[in-house]
Amino acid sequence: MIHPTALVDPTARLADDVEVGPFSIIGADVTIGAGSVIGPHVVVKGPTTLGERTRIFQFASVGEDCQDKKYAGEPTRLVMGDDNVIREGATIHRGTVQDRSETTIGSRNLFMAYVHVGHDCVIGSDCILANQVTLAGHVTIGDHVILGGLAAVHQFCHFGDHAMAGGGSIITKDTPAYIMINGNPAEARGLNLVGLKRRGFSREAISALTAAYKMVYRQGLTTEQALAEMRSCFDLPEIAHFAASIERSTRGITR
Repeated sequence: MIHPTALVDPTARLADDVEVGPFSIIGADVTIGAGSVIGPHVVVKGPTTLGERTRIFQFASVGEDCQDKKYAGEPTRLVMGDDNVIREGATIHRGTVQDRSETTIGSRNLFMAYVHVGHDCVIGSDCILANQVTLAGHVTIGDHVILGGLAAVHQFCHFGDHAMAGGGSIITKDTPAYIMINGNPAEARGLNLVGLKRRGFSREAISALTAAYKMVYRQGLTTEQALAEMRSCFDLPEIAHFAASIERSTRGITR
């Protein structure tokens, strides 16, 4: 299952059925779960843990040292869940000791060609990062997030669950859950209605979120006034989640 031209460090821990393609390099302290396929010309550097059924395409670099100038060779980590797909030329870096010492990625994510995930990022599950999306260091991405091609996210930004960014967006502030943004600089364009419907959100929840969106973005209220208004009008977990994603913002939300 390992091509004779591949280089696998003796300390790497690969499940018995892992495939490693021609000219790929699997470094020290790398763990790769069962059912995974590592294509040709791939570099995986440790400490890195890849879950089961990981699929990495050619010329990707996974678990490399970060590009932070403060990084001085400390033993930081990359940890990924199961069923992730990493396409051609993508780069995913490990963490730094100045933050969490770990870049953490959930399961069932698709990283399209030439995506970059910077150091200390935290990405949830079921996300799609389209071609050439760039995440700076310390970015947090929730679950079921879609970032269109060439979108760029500034360091320390948060992106809430079920949110979406259009292609080419420049994102310098936090994006609340359920919101769709687009532009340079990115602006809120409405709820991610198509995504919510596809994922089975109820009509009641979508109607309430639509009203809550208007409170935050259309009625001229302060953020505090909008949060108080939506909580007084709705007692739904989706509204509580939307409000919490706004309250935890440290950079201010995308308007």
